[in-house]
Amino acid sequence: MDQITFQHDRVLSDVHMLLPNAHHVMARLNQVGQPVFISKFKFLSNAEKQDSKCQARSKSSDSEAHVLQVEDKEENHEKNEEPALDEDGDLDIPHRPRNNLSGDSTREVVCPIILKQSCTAAQQNEDDDADECFDDIIRIEHTMATPLEDVGKQVWRGALLLGDFILSKPLMFKGATVVELGAGVGLTSIIMSTLAKKVYCTDVGEDLLSMCQRNITRNEHMIELAGGEVRVRQLDWLRSDLCTDADVEFSWTEEEVADIYDNVRFIIAADICYDDELTDGFFRTLYRLCNNFGHDCTIFISIEKRFNFTLREMDVSCDAYNHFEHCLSQLEELVDGQCSFKVEQLPSTFPQFLQYERLDQLELWKVTAKRVSFDKNKSNSKELTS
Repeated sequence: MDQITFQHDRVLSDVHMLLPNAHHVMARLNQVGQPVFISKFKFLSNAEKQDSKCQARSKSSDSEAHVLQVEDKEENHEKNEEPALDEDGDLDIPHRPRNNLSGDSTREVVCPIILKQSCTAAQQNEDDDADECFDDIIRIEHTMATPLEDVGKQVWRGALLLGDFILSKPLMFKGATVVELGAGVGLTSIIMSTLAKKVYCTDVGEDLLSMCQRNITRNEHMIELAGGEVRVRQLDWLRSDLCTDADVEFSWTEEEVADIYDNVRFIIAADICYDDELTDGFFRTLYRLCNNFGHDCTIFISIEKRFNFTLREMDVSCDAYNHFEHCLSQLEELVDGQCSFKVEQLPSTFPQFLQYERLDQLELWKVTAKRVSFDKNKSNSKELTS
């Protein structure tokens, strides 16, 4: 396959387009004929964070110097000085200073490669072995430019935002048992496993879950070093039960079902609200899980607010996001279950540990599910029947 084309009905994550200096190596074709790529996600070191801040300050200084230069020339012009002319007699217009891109520059010129076909299996294995020496690199297998129903096979910015939040709260998640809903390729579950005791990484679809399992295996060295564990399991939001059929791959055991109801204190989800039917299924699943827990639970949901022009409204709107907000409001207003829900949006001021563009449209929401006491729950039931 020498050339890959993207069809008009495909969706492409900005993460794969904008990841600086990323070489997305095509490894194989999956069961449905989609190209599968492998990308590296590196934790930023303190030095890299500091370097990024220095570059930002340098750009700011260059901008200020340019403004001062222009102001000086404007001031001279106001003093009726003759305008500068070039050798042809044309006006010599000052331009913003450009960075030095000559061979003497110490800064690497960025030439992004979006698609690159892998060379040989032997070279790929050598690359895998080399990466295993580093504990700050997560290698993720994913697809690119998928139909809408397969967007879980890509990496989205919401997963990186949630990953940053997890890494900023090591004491909160240390030793916890966690469920991720709509885990996709498993990036956020892998990050969580570096802190938590056990992570149930859940989604639906044999091909997607198999890809997720390969990513867990690919990063096992990092998970084992932290003492965590990740189990990939099937969880369909459009079904009301957990599959415990031993003949079905990625099904649950009875012990695991008991484990999540007894021990899960956190549920996480990243960028999972893009279809209204699935969003409804997600909140129904969230409600069922929390009502079956014998304890309080905290849910963290990251989402990117995406603006689209719709012919129906002839305007720019955020329909999927608006439906997500509506479901949050409905969840908070519920009074007929075993839990009460409190919803709040968290500020995105926590440190950035992963390399991506943190946009204002990226949001993090916290939902606190608290068990309703028996007397209060009984009172609510009477109100509903009266």
